[in-house]
Amino acid sequence: MADYEFDMGIIGGGAAGLTVASGAAQLGAKTLLVEKEPELGGDCLHYGCVPSKTLIKSAHLYHQMMHADHFGLPAVDLPPVDFAKLSQRIRSVISSIQHHDSEARFCGLGVKVVIGPPRFVDEHSVEVNDQVYAARQWVLATGSSPALPPIPGLDQTEHITNREIFFMDRLPARMIVLGAGPIGIEMSQAFNRLGSRVTVISNGDRILAKDDKDLTDELKQIMAAEGVEFRLQSNIDAVRAVGNQKEVTFTGPDGRPERLQADAVLVSLGRRANIRGLGLEKIGVQVNPGGVQVDNRLRTTQKHIFAAGDCNGGFQFTHAAGYEGGVVVANAVFHLPRRVDYTWLPWCTYTDPELASIGMNEQSARAAGLDYTVYSEAFADNDRSQAEGAGVGRIKMLLNEKEKPIGVQIMGPRAGDLIAEWAAALNGGVKLSTLASAVHPYPTIGEINKRVAGKFLSEKIFSEKIRKGLKFFFNFKGRACSLPGTD
Repeated sequence: MADYEFDMGIIGGGAAGLTVASGAAQLGAKTLLVEKEPELGGDCLHYGCVPSKTLIKSAHLYHQMMHADHFGLPAVDLPPVDFAKLSQRIRSVISSIQHHDSEARFCGLGVKVVIGPPRFVDEHSVEVNDQVYAARQWVLATGSSPALPPIPGLDQTEHITNREIFFMDRLPARMIVLGAGPIGIEMSQAFNRLGSRVTVISNGDRILAKDDKDLTDELKQIMAAEGVEFRLQSNIDAVRAVGNQKEVTFTGPDGRPERLQADAVLVSLGRRANIRGLGLEKIGVQVNPGGVQVDNRLRTTQKHIFAAGDCNGGFQFTHAAGYEGGVVVANAVFHLPRRVDYTWLPWCTYTDPELASIGMNEQSARAAGLDYTVYSEAFADNDRSQAEGAGVGRIKMLLNEKEKPIGVQIMGPRAGDLIAEWAAALNGGVKLSTLASAVHPYPTIGEINKRVAGKFLSEKIFSEKIRKGLKFFFNFKGRACSLPGTD
């Protein structure tokens, strides 16, 4: 067996790479971590999850202040948003989290960190800054970047992606968002609330195409009522600069060309794996259109090279990348045949209200040809939601023909937090009766989880069959009061 300088080499310092580096080093593997960017943390920390949620919080607070009278408070005449100050706060939050992902911290764990662009020179060796590093095993965790589709003029016109949107000098008076996926929808609502006039252009017939249409249609109505304009079923024909404005030409569902101008154009039309320039084609690592090809143990076509996170073309969530990093540690360090299982992988779109999901939704259940039953509970019937002025949306629980949960969708306040209870319950095989009988504090939004589980059980407990049985055994006398016109 060849003797390599490192037991484990990792390319990419985002969620997946840091998970593997931390785990491998603490388990005694001599670990190398290569990152091309100046700092560790990946897209999530610097251009994704952290800055976007910071921005969304500020937009939410500004929106509430603008509507203070809805909460019985005096109306407030607010000045316009100074986006430079908001960007400063975003940078401050990133900086405060950065020390958890710093080179010094990982050096303290035993990881050697090298900053620079990597390139494979053979199956076990990578060149960085003219120096070659060899490792017995490698992990590709290079993440993804915004995809720029071949729209005429787009590459020649100034535009923004998630890498620039949080650090602009000023708030755009008007913004056009290309794409109606999670990033585009989150940002369109946030910037609209901050004071931009926002138009979303998409060729799809609805927003957030992977979620159930009844929920996304309701969310779209809420956003439209706030002022976001939607141009769906529209083909984007061209983008160009007109003076200091950007102009988007598109064809609507009626076939007529239209033009819109804005101060900024946000491109959110998908992601592409960061695998260019690594030299994978020279070392026999198969690449598909979506990213690096892996098996269910996250091994590439070179079995000593793994791929985790966005670069393998799977679920593009930070928590999915962290999970996959743990699977890689099990396979590469412990040499246990651990396979990925995404059955109960949750996800959330951080609009207001939030939209969260785990398991199958109605759309995927129908596509799979499954018979299912839906149990639903409205946030309008949740006392805490009413008290907070957030009584919109609902929770949907899907049961299969064996009356087992196959998925839960939540559109409502703090849906991302609420789905965590289902993640624990479904991954742990907790029975619906256990969830329904668990005592939740009152008044909390979390009670809605208990109530939707209880709704399924109440149909059985309060059935005519049970009532007849109790009457037979205990001679119960039945109803003591009935409203006029009822039995």
